[in-house]
Amino acid sequence: MNEIFGFSALDLSRFQFATTSIFHYFFVPFTVGFAFLIAVLQTLAYRSGSARMENLTRFFGHLFFINFAVGVVTGIVQEFQFGMNWQGFSNFVGNIFGVPLALEVLMAFFLESTFLGIWWFGKGRIPAWASLACIWIVSIGTMISAFWIIIANAWMQHPVGFEIKDGRAVMTDFSAIVFNPKGLEWSAHILTGSLTVGAFFVLAVSAYHLRRRHEVESFRTSFKVALVVALVGSLGVTLSGHEQGQSAVRDQPMKYAAFSALWDTPTGNQMPESLLALPSNGLRENRLEVSVPYLGSFLAFNNFNQKAQGLNELQREYAAKYGPGDYVPWVWPVYWSFRVMVGLGGVMLLVSLYYVWRWRRGKLDDPGRLYPLLLAMPLAPHLANFSGFIATEMGRQPWIVQGLLRTQDAVSNLSPLTVLLSLVAFWIVYLTLISLDVFLLTRTARAGIHEPDVETPSVPSPEYLPEGQLTGGRS
Repeated sequence: MNEIFGFSALDLSRFQFATTSIFHYFFVPFTVGFAFLIAVLQTLAYRSGSARMENLTRFFGHLFFINFAVGVVTGIVQEFQFGMNWQGFSNFVGNIFGVPLALEVLMAFFLESTFLGIWWFGKGRIPAWASLACIWIVSIGTMISAFWIIIANAWMQHPVGFEIKDGRAVMTDFSAIVFNPKGLEWSAHILTGSLTVGAFFVLAVSAYHLRRRHEVESFRTSFKVALVVALVGSLGVTLSGHEQGQSAVRDQPMKYAAFSALWDTPTGNQMPESLLALPSNGLRENRLEVSVPYLGSFLAFNNFNQKAQGLNELQREYAAKYGPGDYVPWVWPVYWSFRVMVGLGGVMLLVSLYYVWRWRRGKLDDPGRLYPLLLAMPLAPHLANFSGFIATEMGRQPWIVQGLLRTQDAVSNLSPLTVLLSLVAFWIVYLTLISLDVFLLTRTARAGIHEPDVETPSVPSPEYLPEGQLTGGRS
């Protein structure tokens, strides 16, 4: 049986990997951005020696620990999928791909998990400076972990530092892989995006308690810290995303053309950019398009007199270079997911600027009319991340390794029924874990400080300090 319900093993394997990656990605940027914010709050607590600031740190630390504990479980299955569903991929890239994955575990995961435990369970048992050092090590560890995963994925999009031996990619230059320009660009984009995930979560929680007038002084501080991080993160995502798009013109022109639904290479000396389009792979054109002249040239090249190649021209070139086949990705999900990502990035930047304006007017304690939007804003960076993932990964199809290995040649020889059953099992587990995470985070966040009845066996509630007590930090 080659298909089940009209789907092949390849279709189901792609959907399984994409969805489980998105499920896991719910936790990863949250962990990276949230850890940094807690490290900043812990620094403020250390410098002030204030029990109030220490309690604020412990409150957000409780939320972080819940997310970390649940998120670890979702990541376990990711690497196993390479061997289960993608045997051809594992055989081809194992010599290269295994190195950053091993370094991610050895250099980062063990680092962050060990020092997170010391920081959390060592409260009151280790010196304040040691506690501060531990949480900064955790924050740095999460960033190192993200970096190695980004480097691995960047190699798939822009292979460097290798040669082909016996039909396999073999590493020849480790430094070229580590300093892959694609990986460095993505690191900047994903790390600043992670800051927005953590920042808007802290903003929403802080706004909720400011509206309740609960621990106003404490949550005013966390709101200010998160607002600064949200603004920096939003600006960083915008600038790094612009650079990332321009690099795609050079090394992944087919993907960039799909971002813009650019079917035909412009005939003039400039390139428009479509604001609205309904692309059709079957017709090889857009059913509907509203474009702005010259905007495409500016976005892609920072000038008004250059143009990129269109999908149809690139298809002819790729067919001549790589052999017969369809090298055009499925354009409409790439096109629209890219715009959802950009649009949400703009919303995050505008919301950040609005609350900076309120801060300057002395109205920060009152979230104002945008309070309902602020409570919903933690979803925005998550949706932007998911949309960016879809645009990036679907935009390079049919390649799983750009120019070297097609996705259809990388899948394992499995029956569609086997893949479907594993897909259903993973969805059940992942939906359960995410539901548990959202429930625990919401319940704990709403409880606030000084209400230690909210806990789970694996994540005990913190012991909050009496007001006015010194913590031993540097005052």
